[in-house]
Amino acid sequence: MPFGLTNASAVFMDLMNRVCKPYLDKFVIVFIDDFLIYSKNKKEHKEHLRTILKLLKKEELYAKFSKCEFWIPKVKFLGHVINSEGIHVDPAKIESIKDWVSPKSPTEIHQFLGLAGYYQRFIEGFLKIAKPMTKLTRKKIKFEWGDKQEEAFQLLKQKLCSAPILALPEGSEDFAAYCNAS
Repeated sequence: MPFGLTNASAVFMDLMNRVCKPYLDKFVIVFIDDFLIYSKNKKEHKEHLRTILKLLKKEELYAKFSKCEFWIPKVKFLGHVINSEGIHVDPAKIESIKDWVSPKSPTEIHQFLGLAGYYQRFIEGFLKIAKPMTKLTRKKIKFEWGDKQEEAFQLLKQKLCSAPILALPEGSEDFAAYCNAS
């Protein structure tokens, strides 16, 4: 990659996504230059590692061995903790949410919802719960923090602090995913 390219990370990320496309979200996650290879058991993991390392070699991409970690049972990755049970919210991030005081301005609402929103996939109906708070962030709306906003704020905090574990689906059969836009 040429020196001084202003969008180098985006270009590199695009390259990694194109190279790893057949395996993305099957057993590998790529974020810029970080690879996370996950598997259900050691035998499967060995094959997944072999596949990705062969792919990198074929594409003439290299990993610095001293920066690699192999066969680790638990990893912190992009604000999540991932282990054999599934994906968890990072407890260190949740600590700051536990102690968060009620917002006093639209900016403080944005700050809270920015952090909480990162974990919204752990909370069913996140947007519906947050709606009373987001209404106060609109322009030309007077900021009046009331009972509805406080209730929504406390409910989001409580749900984030007791977030479920997200796990990979079991079995090899096709499955359907139903989504709602809330």
